[in-house]
Amino acid sequence: MTIEVNVPSFPESVADGTLVTWHKQVGDLVEAEEILADVETDKVVFEVPAPSDGIIESILIKEGATVLSGETLATLGEVEAGATPKPAPAIVEQRSAAATEASTDETDAFITPAARKMIEEKNLDAKQIQGTGKGGSILKEDVIKHLESSSQKSPPATINIGQNSGERLERRVPMTRLRKRIAERLLESQSNAAILTTFNEVNMQPVMELRAKYKEAFEKRHGTRLGFMSFFVKAVCEALRRFPEVNASIDGDDIVYHGYFDIGIAVGSPRGLVVPILRDADQMSLAEIEATIRDFGARAQAGKLSIEEMTGGTFSITNGGVFGSLMSTPIINPPQSGILGMHKIQERPMAENGQVVIRPMMYLAHSYDHRIVDGRGAVLFLVAIKELLEDPARILLDL
Repeated sequence: MTIEVNVPSFPESVADGTLVTWHKQVGDLVEAEEILADVETDKVVFEVPAPSDGIIESILIKEGATVLSGETLATLGEVEAGATPKPAPAIVEQRSAAATEASTDETDAFITPAARKMIEEKNLDAKQIQGTGKGGSILKEDVIKHLESSSQKSPPATINIGQNSGERLERRVPMTRLRKRIAERLLESQSNAAILTTFNEVNMQPVMELRAKYKEAFEKRHGTRLGFMSFFVKAVCEALRRFPEVNASIDGDDIVYHGYFDIGIAVGSPRGLVVPILRDADQMSLAEIEATIRDFGARAQAGKLSIEEMTGGTFSITNGGVFGSLMSTPIINPPQSGILGMHKIQERPMAENGQVVIRPMMYLAHSYDHRIVDGRGAVLFLVAIKELLEDPARILLDL
């Protein structure tokens, strides 16, 4: 009996997708729910699981093709007793000469086609990648994790187009669906909103001292590290409560004032910037906020965030400081009316009570839609965040 492997059902907001990766080949044995392929939309990547145990009889859609919801991608056949996977010479042929020379161990772990492709594109050494698949097989996710780990230890790699060869070379790379969507949203924001930005600076010493004092006890009690973002989320929620116009959006000729606080947290991923949402952030504890944000970050790197988790939001926070940004003007995520930009903490001389002292300072940027938010409200909103962070006890005591 032949079983069809179909594209998952897309939400109404998603018209189609691109089949970006096949993890299996014709002749491979698969188990039910094993991931066979990835389909990228303009919002998230959908994984295509095997509907049952079987052997791949045919692959009907090639990588790079546009697919529709429910479209048949491949067919599975029944597994006969004692069946073994069909040899896949194409996998061996795709192995680069450098990788072949470097590999002298006949017990090297199996590498999936998607992982092999990424390893060769990034010129990586497969022996340095820890495989988490069956029998130590190296999966695409393992390569992504290896790249993330490496990027934290060294500067980001640039696309090699022969800059040192003396030739005037170029490389043309199609934009991913997510990158196209990001471009559309940014242009939409700048075209349809009257964006202004106001700046302030905050002395981070009180938060840093509180964090240093309770960091170990916090992690032991809650099982997650105490970072800075939870303090900012709490401060933003309180400031939004005081200035509801910043927590509003425009719908046609109406202004919609939201009676809840769904805070978008900008997260970088291999596919581009995504903004998952902390629902009812004002009702979350510091530990819940920290744990959820770390979960968002991990799943963003693996492409596991759902559309529901990135839909909605009444206000956003972005932290360019983790990359070293000292000051920037963040762009509003429409239809929201505001976004807070965090930046690098840097020691600077400050005047306090007639004395010059060194303090760990951070510039804050609040970009807002001037159609809804007046300058006075925007400035006071940012001042409220500053005051709450410089006296974090007020956040914990709800003052």
